[in-house]
Amino acid sequence: MVQVKKFLEDAVIISQQAIIRDVWKMVLQAPHIAKEARPGQFVNLRYMEGSTFLRRPFGIADADPLAGTVTVIYRLVGQGTHEMARLKEGQRISAEGPLGEGLFTTTPGNVLLAGGGVGLAPLIFLAKQLDHPVVLISGKTADEIFWREFFEPYAGKIYITTDDGSRGIKGFAVQALPVIFAENTIDRVSVCGPTVMMKTIAAATAQAGIDCEVSMEKRMACGIGVCLGCTFASKISGKRYKVCADGPVFPAQEVF
Repeated sequence: MVQVKKFLEDAVIISQQAIIRDVWKMVLQAPHIAKEARPGQFVNLRYMEGSTFLRRPFGIADADPLAGTVTVIYRLVGQGTHEMARLKEGQRISAEGPLGEGLFTTTPGNVLLAGGGVGLAPLIFLAKQLDHPVVLISGKTADEIFWREFFEPYAGKIYITTDDGSRGIKGFAVQALPVIFAENTIDRVSVCGPTVMMKTIAAATAQAGIDCEVSMEKRMACGIGVCLGCTFASKISGKRYKVCADGPVFPAQEVF
């Protein structure tokens, strides 16, 4: 874990668009956060005139220190995100970050990035820091495989699974691992997505003797480790970790 500087910025929305009907991409002018952000970290956002009191955490999908921009990709799931989607370019939103001290590993190696749903968003930022990683994109249907365009500039190979078989390999993400491991030398795996996906991939990589790290998602009230609302007990030591402050990225064996 590393100690990082945190900022509270009155960020300006410079781009806001729907990728598909319920998934949106927002680019913020937040130069202090952009300068310090590292793969695996997140920002806590709040529209000050909105109806929700608590901030909402969003994984950083990209950060450009030269342009001073931070990108988040989010799914419309509740009142807060629906209010966010109604914001326009030029409006302001309060951004706190970058948050999280448990980061993705960026040291050299042959890396597999595996994600599903909006869990793929923080893996984009990670992919930029790696040397042509292998990427596994998992979705329910072909409509959810738009993520490919975000990874293509950085990935060496891209594999796709869909639950209904409308694109790529039919089945869940873990079912693609035998093919990926047979066709590629993989030193470590970084995963972000639904809990069941992360758990099954963690088990499969452990069986293959490959290191795995997972980025956890928990409901957070404060995002800075004060409220203790996002803790979990380590499977190794029993120690309680705070996802927001100690994570959100942990060795898979600590979680599962």
